[in-house]
Amino acid sequence: MSPRSASVNEELRRRSRERLLQAAIELVNERGYEATTLGDIADRAGSARGLVSYYFPGKRQLVQSAVHRLMHRTLEEALEREPRARDGRECLARAVDAILGLARDRTVLMRQHMAGLLQAEGFVQCPEQRRLAELLRDTMARYGSRDVDTDYPMLRSLLMGAVYAMVLPNVGMAQAPLRAELFARYRLAWELGVPPDTEAPTGTLDPDLSRFFATGEPDRTGGSSPRDGAGPSDRPGSADDEADPSRPSSGRTGPSDHSAQSK
Repeated sequence: MSPRSASVNEELRRRSRERLLQAAIELVNERGYEATTLGDIADRAGSARGLVSYYFPGKRQLVQSAVHRLMHRTLEEALEREPRARDGRECLARAVDAILGLARDRTVLMRQHMAGLLQAEGFVQCPEQRRLAELLRDTMARYGSRDVDTDYPMLRSLLMGAVYAMVLPNVGMAQAPLRAELFARYRLAWELGVPPDTEAPTGTLDPDLSRFFATGEPDRTGGSSPRDGAGPSDRPGSADDEADPSRPSSGRTGPSDHSAQSK
C-alpha cells in the first residue's frame, strides 16, 4: 500500500480539527464549560486524546476557537442567504442580527465564551477568530466605512458589549432595545436584517450545529474538498487515525509547539 500524499494527510488533519471544534461546541452547549473535559471532547469527536493537545494548548483555547468558528459561520450564512445582500446597510444589519441572535439562542454557550475572554489567557488569536475578524471588517467596508481600522474595533466592542448585556444571568437585557441602539448608531432602518418580532429566515432554532463544522466543505480561506459528507476517513478508528500527528511516525514532520495556533 503506497503512502498517502502530504495533501491527503493535511486534509485528514483539517477534518480532525473540525470534528474537535464541533464536539467542543456540542458538549459545552449540553453540559457547560466546567463539566466538559478534553477527554470528553476527544471521545465525542472520535479522535485520539493526544490529538487535542496537538492542536490546542488547552480547553479554554479549544472552546474559544470553536465559538469563534460558530460565530464566523453563522455570520457568513446570514450574509449569503437569499436574497443576497448587495446594500452595505443590509449587510451590517444582518451582521448585527446574526451575533445578537447567537446570544439569544445560545445563551449558555455565549455566556461561557464571554467569561473565557476575561481569563488570564485573554483573546485567542486563532485562525477562527481571524476569519471572523476578516468578515466583520469586510462588512464594515461594504457599509461604507472610510476608516475600517478604526470602525471595525468599535463595531466589535459594541457587539461584545451587547452580547454581555444579553447573557448576564438573571438581569440579561432583551435583544430588541440593544438592537435599537446599534441600529440608531449606524442609521439602519429597523426593517433591515431580521427584526426580533419576525421569524428568522431559517425558521426555528436548529439544535444540529453540524452544518457550521462541515468536514467535507472547503474552507472559505483555502483548501478544496467536495461537500461529500462523512466518508471512511471521518469515522473513529479509520484512516484518519493514521494521520494523527500526536503519534510517532517515521518520516513525518509537523509543528513541535502550538505557536502557529495561538498567534
